[in-house]
Amino acid sequence: MEMQAAAPEVIVERQGAIGRLRLNRTRALNSLNVPMIRLIAEALTEFESDPSVAAVMVTGEGERGLCAGGDIRMIYESGRERPAEGAQFWREEFIVNSRISAYPKPYIAIMDGIVMGGGVGISAHGSHRIVTERTRLAMPETGIGYFPDVGATWLLPQAPGEFGTYLGLTGRDIAAVDAIHARLADHYVPSAKLGGLFSALAALPPSAKVVDVEAAIRSVSGEAPGSSLAPHLKAIDRCFAFDTVEEILAALEAEDSDFGWETLALLRSRSALSMKLTLDLLRAGRKSASLNDCLEREYSATLGMLANPDFYEGVRAAVIDKDRNPKWSVGLSDVTDEMRARFANRDHLPLFVA
Repeated sequence: MEMQAAAPEVIVERQGAIGRLRLNRTRALNSLNVPMIRLIAEALTEFESDPSVAAVMVTGEGERGLCAGGDIRMIYESGRERPAEGAQFWREEFIVNSRISAYPKPYIAIMDGIVMGGGVGISAHGSHRIVTERTRLAMPETGIGYFPDVGATWLLPQAPGEFGTYLGLTGRDIAAVDAIHARLADHYVPSAKLGGLFSALAALPPSAKVVDVEAAIRSVSGEAPGSSLAPHLKAIDRCFAFDTVEEILAALEAEDSDFGWETLALLRSRSALSMKLTLDLLRAGRKSASLNDCLEREYSATLGMLANPDFYEGVRAAVIDKDRNPKWSVGLSDVTDEMRARFANRDHLPLFVA
């Protein structure tokens, strides 16, 4: 009996005029690794030059979501002894994030189910970003001693008010309507209508334009269900407008509300060093001229992470032992300028050549 070949971790195929990227690492909730990033990069190149492909669409196989992020277990296991592996993963991932943002054809991301970390990177930079009632989107990195990357320090500052600052520091997950409010998504499509959307897109001719793709999406889109965060947007803007984590915590205390106390408790469970680094990067991102500037800055910070004990402790608590009880190495008052400077070292090959 012949053994069947294992399915690739990214299934690349054509459906009519649509080039499909189907993330297929379902046991790891489609978490990205280097082979997957390379398959995506190769497919983007192929689809870009193929005149029979009008648009590209990325989806996640399985029932749970698009993508839970990058393979942090791999970086945890290799980081101290083989740091070049983690560095190479981030380099190739960030370059793909940039390519998606600048892709010359419509790039349609189906952000159904869990969309976290690196999953945001391969979706929120696209031109057409679709969420459903099952979407749970987050950049949860401060909870693992890391920081929002994959261009999040470019995306989050574009959210209205201080909503992006709130998302980056707390790492909390949000639903479809909040993702649209944050400008991380564009359209709400009920999951029951996704099959119809796929059929409508596949039926488009190779000569289809952006307006044709948008018309197909709008034909099945609707208004997303209400937000539990909407009543707190003014408080978020008040409390997260500061440029130090200490001032943000003090403002939340002054709110003296259930939302303020719950947010305080959440922030106090996060890595102090990660929160300070995240706020630094978000404020720098707000002043940046381009996504690539932010990705270069993030790449420098990722290299510093390979020597950060809080990153390994955070991954241990969340992914390895799963005790959800990280023991952070420093508190807010212990974080020095010297510690923060370690994440700004640009002594590496640039991701992008000017």
